[in-house]
Amino acid sequence: MDAARCVIPVLKSPKDYQVYRISPQDTNRLAIVFEPKTAHMSLTFCVEIFDVGGKTPPNRHQFAVEMFFILKGEGQATCDGKTVPIGAGDSILVPPTGIHKIENTGSTRLYALCIMVPNEDFAELIRSGTPVELDEEDLAVLGRVDSLVPC
Repeated sequence: MDAARCVIPVLKSPKDYQVYRISPQDTNRLAIVFEPKTAHMSLTFCVEIFDVGGKTPPNRHQFAVEMFFILKGEGQATCDGKTVPIGAGDSILVPPTGIHKIENTGSTRLYALCIMVPNEDFAELIRSGTPVELDEEDLAVLGRVDSLVPC
């Protein structure tokens, strides 16, 4: 193995995430896990947290593919007028130019991993919002199991 090509992986945990609410009236928050500056490539990877009844406004991306993986909760995903129910374990792939939104229709928060490739200024949009914090409920969903068990 060529040692010059070996890359040390970047490790982050929820305490390292920077969390934002893009607009003050938004009912969802985005916790940035990786972005172009830390990933050294054009992608954004975040955890999107939707309050009960929370949703994204309909939006689209010119070139980016956006992928969601539902960690916890229930909701619905709409793309180009087609709506499907979503829940933990479901994956959603939104093609470029697809007008889409995600909505929490459940009785608890909805948590989704979200990856956008290429970044298409998504990380910059998130960072333009208001910084907020993860609370205990968020950390319980996102925390490592071994960090929650007493020694």
